[in-house]
Amino acid sequence: MYYAKGSVFLTQDNKFLGTAPLGPLLFKLAIPTILAQLINMLYNIVDRIYIGHMPNNGDLALTGVGVCLPIIMIVSAFAALVGSGGAPRASIYMGKGDNDSAEKILGSCFTLQIIISVILTFALLIWGKPLLMIFGASKNTIGYAAGYMEIYALGTIFVQMTLGLNAFITAQGFTKIGMYTVLIGAVCNIILDPVFIFALDMGVKGAALATIISQGISCTWVILFLLGKKTMLKLKPSNMKVVPKVILPCIALGLAPFVMQSSESVISVCFNASLLKYGGDIAVGAMTILTSVMQFAMMPLQGLAQGAQPIISYNYGAGNEKRVKKTFFMLLGISVCYSFILWGAVMFSPRTFASLFSSDGALVSFAASALRVYCAVLCVFGVQIACQMTFVSLGKAGCSVIVAVMRKFVLLLPLIYIMPEILTNDKTNAVYTAEPIADFLAVSFTAILFTFQFRKVLREMRCNNEQQL
Repeated sequence: MYYAKGSVFLTQDNKFLGTAPLGPLLFKLAIPTILAQLINMLYNIVDRIYIGHMPNNGDLALTGVGVCLPIIMIVSAFAALVGSGGAPRASIYMGKGDNDSAEKILGSCFTLQIIISVILTFALLIWGKPLLMIFGASKNTIGYAAGYMEIYALGTIFVQMTLGLNAFITAQGFTKIGMYTVLIGAVCNIILDPVFIFALDMGVKGAALATIISQGISCTWVILFLLGKKTMLKLKPSNMKVVPKVILPCIALGLAPFVMQSSESVISVCFNASLLKYGGDIAVGAMTILTSVMQFAMMPLQGLAQGAQPIISYNYGAGNEKRVKKTFFMLLGISVCYSFILWGAVMFSPRTFASLFSSDGALVSFAASALRVYCAVLCVFGVQIACQMTFVSLGKAGCSVIVAVMRKFVLLLPLIYIMPEILTNDKTNAVYTAEPIADFLAVSFTAILFTFQFRKVLREMRCNNEQQL
C-alpha cells in the first residue's frame, strides 16, 4: 500500500493538499492547469491556423503538417511515459512525508528523458520521411510534411523536458508555475510564427522553427525552477541516476498516458490511410481539423484532471479516504458538465470550429459535416477522462492501461475498417463514424470497471486506517 494513516506525515510545506477546503483548492489548482492545457494546445493549433491561411496551397500545407501530428504525438507520449508516471508517484510519497524518495524519482526521470530524447532525435532525422509516407502523406503533401518534421526533430529534447518535468511542478501544487511554463512558450510561438512563416517566407519550416525555439525557452524556465529555492522537490546531481527500482514503477504507471497518446499516432495512420483511399486529400485535411477540435475538447478535461491529481494522489498517500472520494466526484461532475456544453457548441455550429483552421471553402464545408459525426458522443466523454486520470492518480497502472487499450486498440482500430463495409453508401463518412461508436462503448466499459475498482480502493484505505487506530 502507498498510503499512511491520517495527517501524521503531513509537512508544513505541502499539508494544504490534505487540509485546505476542497472546492476552492480544486478550483485553485485546476484553473491554471486548464489554462496551461489550452495554452499548450496553441503550439500546434496556431501553426495550423497560420499554415492553413498561407497563400497558394495553404490547404495542402495544412494537410502535410497534419500528417506530422502522429509523430508529434509519439514524442509527447514518451514525455508522458516518464513524467505522467513519475509525478503521481512523487505526490504519493509526498503524502507519506517521504520527500527524499520523491526527489529520487524526479532525478531518475530527468536522466531517462534525456536518454529518450537523444534516441528519438536520431530516429526522426534518419527515418522521418518514410514514417510520414506511412502516416498518410501523399506526393502532393510530403514536401510540406518533411520540411516541417526535419526542423521539429531538432527540438525533441525541449519537448521532452518541458512536458515531462512540468508534470513534477504541477504535482507539487505549483499549478500557476506550470501554467507559466506553457504560457511563455505559447506567447513566443504566437509572436514568432508570422515572422518566420510570412515575413521571412519560410512557410512550414518557419512554423517548426518557431515551435522549437519556443519550447526551448519553456524548457529553460522549467529547469531553472526545479533548481531554485521555491520548489519542494529539487533536481540534484546525486539523484540523476536511472535506478531500476525507482524508475520501473514510474514507467508502469506512465504506460496508460503513453498508450493514450502514442495510440493516437497509430489511429491517425489508420484514419489517414482509409480516408485517403475513400475521400482523397480533402478527407485527410478534414481529419486534421477534426483532430484539432477534439484536442480543444480534451485539453480542458485533461487540465482539470491534472489539477485534481495532486489532491487525489497526496490524500491517497496520506490515507484520507473521504477526501479522495469527494475529490473524484467533484472532478466527475465538472467534467461531464463541460463535455455537454462543448458537445452542444459543436453540434450547433460546426462550421465555426472548422473555419478556424482553413479559409478554403470546400475543406471547411467538408470538415463541418464530418465534425457532427466525429463528435457525436462527445457529451459523455467527461466520464472517460475523470475515471482514467483517477486510476493514474491512485497509482493503478493496470486499470489505467486496460481502459486506454480498450478504447483505442480493441474498439476504435477495428471499427475504422469495419464501418466502411457496413455503411457502404458513404464510406468516407463511415470512417468518421468509427470514433463515436468506439467512444460510447469505451465510456461504458470504463465506468463499470472504475465503479468496482474505486470501491475496492476505498475499502482498502478504510481497513488500513482501522488497523492503525
